[in-house]
Amino acid sequence: MAGVEMFPGEYGYVVFVLVAYCFLNSWMGFKVGSARKKYKVPYPTLYAIESENKDAKLFNCVQRGHQNSLEMMPVFFLLMVLGGIRHPCVCAALGSLFFVTRYFYFTGYATGDPKNRLNIGFVPFPSLPLYDCLPYSVLFEKSDTAEHDFDQFHYVHNIF
Repeated sequence: MAGVEMFPGEYGYVVFVLVAYCFLNSWMGFKVGSARKKYKVPYPTLYAIESENKDAKLFNCVQRGHQNSLEMMPVFFLLMVLGGIRHPCVCAALGSLFFVTRYFYFTGYATGDPKNRLNIGFVPFPSLPLYDCLPYSVLFEKSDTAEHDFDQFHYVHNIF
């Protein structure tokens, strides 16, 4: 099967991280649903208004933490899927780090103080090296020496 042959054996790690991220976003969605009940913000209201709800800021922080993850999801998935074709281990490692930072970003934001969302550091950092994997995947796709041009272990090791 030609389609399966284009994916390296380690591509399953990339898929695992993407599925885990979907579960994380679902969990965040459940937290938003719980916050709707707790702070009495009915559907289809996206954000509570402070003049109408004394707990608006608390709800909005939970909602915004989830919304931000949804906004970043398409780019994250694209970088993981395409970069992982050539560099699955690097993408899976960086994707896992991104997953962890998204969890702490959300839980920090959900405290009601937006400053707490950055307690673990600036969240987009783990996704930035994923941007590097994509050009390497495209540039070296036809190269017979692609494996020597980009050493995954040393790349990840040098980032940290």
